[in-house]
Parts: sequence; structure tokens; C-alpha cells
Amino acid sequence: IECRINAEDPEQGDRPTPGMVTQAWFPAGPGVRVDSHIEPGREVPPWYDSLMAKLIVHGENRAAVVAAMEKALANTRIEGPVSNLALQRRILGHDTFRTGVVDTGWLARLAEERRANA
Repeated sequence: IECRINAEDPEQGDRPTPGMVTQAWFPAGPGVRVDSHIEPGREVPPWYDSLMAKLIVHGENRAAVVAAMEKALANTRIEGPVSNLALQRRILGHDTFRTGVVDTGWLARLAEERRANA
């Protein structure tokens, strides 16, 4: 599974949130790969793609990969720009995602579900 960590605010319609990165922690270990240019003191500019990192994990089956990604996301922290890390965690923790019964409209329904329960 790959999670794309963006400088975007899901609560504001995924509006880009450029700014200075003040801290960045990423996971490491077997089965975990992080592709990123982010480090403290780097700026996420407003003129380009808001991608800050790609977090990739692999494992023997879906349940193992979901568990590994949850752990990897729990060990990822970026301070400065608002990011979509909380959304990634919500997606991975959702029962529907865990079972793999999702379609192209599922994420929009997840957002609607969140607004209804807020």
C-alpha cells in the first residue's frame, strides 16, 4: 500500500497548505519505504505539487499490509504545513477499507460520513 502524504487540508476541500516544515519524522524498517524531500527548514511552495512524501509498505497479505501501514503512519509526523496524515489514518482504520470493499465513490462517502458525525 502506498500513502501519499500531501500538504493539503482535507477539512477544507483538500486545499493546498504551503509553508515551512518545522519537524519531520518518518518510519524505517523491513517492508517500509519512504520517498521524500521533506526535512526541517524546507518549504512546501505554493507553486508546485503538494506531495511531501510517499510512504510505502508491503507484506504477505492485505491484513498484514494494513497493520504495517497503520504502524508506519503512527510513526510519521510532519509539523508545519497541515497535511492529510489524519485522513490516511482514518482510511486505514475504517472497516470497509480493511475488507477491501471500496469503489471510486467510497472516499467521498467517507467524507460525507465524517461531516454527518461531526
